[in-house]
Amino acid sequence: MIEALFQNLEHRDVLSGAERVLLRATLSKERSFGKGDDIVAEGARPAVSTLLCEGFAARYKITEGGSRQITALHVAGDFVDLHAFLMKTMDHGIVALSPCRVLLAEHGELKSLTENSPHLTRLMWLDTLIHGAIHRSWIVAMGRRSKASHLAHIMCELYVRLQVTGRVEGLSFHLPLSQAEMADVMGLSLVHMNRVIQAMRRENLVTWINQTITILDWDRLRSLAEFDPTYLNLWIEPR
Repeated sequence: MIEALFQNLEHRDVLSGAERVLLRATLSKERSFGKGDDIVAEGARPAVSTLLCEGFAARYKITEGGSRQITALHVAGDFVDLHAFLMKTMDHGIVALSPCRVLLAEHGELKSLTENSPHLTRLMWLDTLIHGAIHRSWIVAMGRRSKASHLAHIMCELYVRLQVTGRVEGLSFHLPLSQAEMADVMGLSLVHMNRVIQAMRRENLVTWINQTITILDWDRLRSLAEFDPTYLNLWIEPR
């Protein structure tokens, strides 16, 4: 189950055999969640941090009016709440968007790792920095791009992130989100979300059938999205 994390890290730096052993020992407890389950609840003070190994999850906030805004999507290989190790109290929730399998790292074990393995500490830090970069790109897309461009950017980003862990087939990938859930990602009504998807289909950019998205024209989709993957930091160099 931990292989997705190794694939993620090894697209950024080289892991030693000893570091692999240490990560396996640190992430030794497994749990499963059903679609719709909270992996971590808002306001919780978790004693563990969670690595997503299979499935899709999302960070979210609920407004006083009851509307949900999804602020991040997580795929296999992502720590969904590594920041809780230092922040302690969760200011948002993490929900499973599909059946999920996770590995847990007790915060005491993470503390020991940070004190004894500076290289892995830097890689864990890099993980949080990349999620911060993703968050910034989402803010720009939501605030300054057309809705079609915004959705195209999300599709390009997910394709590249899933490609890292071998979860694409050609130009197709599994996305177990309903249109209502995608509307929560983009801050749209369901009706508006449907219109955006239909417009992209008419332009022969993508198909979205039975939870599978197939990119029909990568260059045009990337151009519409103004997608530059630099913020994902997908190159190997010493950290």
